[in-house]
Amino acid sequence: MFEARRLAPICAVLALGAGLTACAPAGNSTVDRGALGSSGYVSSGTIVGMRPVAVSGTRSGVGAGAGAVGGGLIGSTIGGDWRARTVGGVVGALAGGLAGAAIEEGVTRGNAMEFIIRDDSGQTRAVIQTNELGLTVGDRVLITQSDRVRLSRAGGAAPVGYGATYGGGPVDARGGK
Repeated sequence: MFEARRLAPICAVLALGAGLTACAPAGNSTVDRGALGSSGYVSSGTIVGMRPVAVSGTRSGVGAGAGAVGGGLIGSTIGGDWRARTVGGVVGALAGGLAGAAIEEGVTRGNAMEFIIRDDSGQTRAVIQTNELGLTVGDRVLITQSDRVRLSRAGGAAPVGYGATYGGGPVDARGGK
């Protein structure tokens, strides 16, 4: 006969994995749902300097919570009588919470670049983001300010269906100018 105690470790691992997946950092091309339909400002500039920076991991409590639940479930399957299972559950929850917090912080830690940009008005500014586009010193960039500040390569290809390049003037919804 299949026992629920044997299913507990599998459920704990699945819950921990699902919780930590939600903590993974979004890429630079990901926008928040709340940004849909919002307005922003776009300016142009040139990258005049850049340096790598470390991005610290999060400690939201999701990892610790998922780890504590999983550790408690697994720990409660150890032992023969109710006292041993209770002690195992408590110890498992403590160990799982610590491990889950450490895993969350490690999974959400990463690397990014600090870009120093001189915009076309002569102002110098810094923007920190991942370098998915392979930007380098001397590249012309568009600086988009909406829900957050983003850099994109100036003169790159337009989004599919627009038939123009960024910076090429206004484009209507049908792809014409």
